[in-house]
Amino acid sequence: MTNTQTVLTRGVADVLPKTETLAKLMDERKIRLYFGIDPTGSDLTLGHAVGLRKLQQFADLGHDVILLVGNGTVRIGDPTGKDTTRPVLTDEQIRENFENWKIQASKVLDFEKIRIVYNGDWLDALSYADIVKLLANVTVQQLMERDMFQQRVKAGKPIHGHEVIYPLLQGYDSVAMEVDLEIGGTDQMFNMMMGRTLLRNYKDKEKWVLTTPIINGTDGRKMSKSYGNYVALAAEPNDMFGKMMSIKDEEMLTYFEIFTDEDLTEVETMIKSDPRNAKVKLATLIVSWLHDEAAAVTALKDFEAKFVKKETPDEVPTFTVGDMEVGVLDLITKVCGFADSNGEARRLVKQGAVSFDDEKITDPTITIYVDDEAKLLKVGKRKFGWIVG
Repeated sequence: MTNTQTVLTRGVADVLPKTETLAKLMDERKIRLYFGIDPTGSDLTLGHAVGLRKLQQFADLGHDVILLVGNGTVRIGDPTGKDTTRPVLTDEQIRENFENWKIQASKVLDFEKIRIVYNGDWLDALSYADIVKLLANVTVQQLMERDMFQQRVKAGKPIHGHEVIYPLLQGYDSVAMEVDLEIGGTDQMFNMMMGRTLLRNYKDKEKWVLTTPIINGTDGRKMSKSYGNYVALAAEPNDMFGKMMSIKDEEMLTYFEIFTDEDLTEVETMIKSDPRNAKVKLATLIVSWLHDEAAAVTALKDFEAKFVKKETPDEVPTFTVGDMEVGVLDLITKVCGFADSNGEARRLVKQGAVSFDDEKITDPTITIYVDDEAKLLKVGKRKFGWIVG
């Protein structure tokens, strides 16, 4: 059952300035909080769902929850984690991107409990005098503290003025909405703390910041589409189930904590004693949450029919090709390292020891076509790999 203590501690990286003071405020009255998104049109993953699920938990407790669409700030683009500036989007692109985003996010968010607000409503109305006043709240040295800017300076890459003031504009959102709390990933800490400073300066009002952790993908690295190790929210149930079964055992407890309501003591015991069944349970819960229980049951049956009976191991690494097509020999040797040479790979293919997407390959000259959906490559009896484009 969701309660204040659980919402503020489970699946949370940090609460500033203190968890206890925020909990006290939430016990006294309903708070106003927000989670901001820049509608860039990206496909959403479980990585995005970490913050969205936390937002929904506050909504379920009856608080005043705002999903802030950054149609004003997206014209700049937050450079967090980037070493180059983003392209500027048109108003039409922003609208189209948000509609696509909303469809995916509706798997996690109940929009009947959450208000949608656009920061262009106040940012576009700021006058020259307003911008100057905003800039007066911070030094250039403070704005340049961000790691990605320091990296660009060292690399001799440009830093544009509009990027430097992004944290101030995002911070002004807190002033405009007079919120009590902002939710965001740990990579947003700089921007969110800027909002805390501005709200205190403009309104003499306290603001708390809650950060959610960054999760790892199926290969143990940070979940990222560029790594091909992500689980898409819009993925079909069977594909989603298969991806969940390929995550590393050491990531399971974090996934259980963030995405389920299971008792973590019991989960930890289950992971240690029977990791495979623990992973099946996790995959079933994730598919049930993002689709429904019937889809989860069907996905489990499909997984067992394809892989369990064929003795596929629980942990299968994911390999990203980086292109839409690749020769089968290159796939085996260069991409996956399942053979030491093309000669060895050619022999394995001719012997019928290679299959891709459950189809045996006997022609060593064949080209393999790949996309964003992971497909299984099997070489011999013991070498397996999820292949994505």
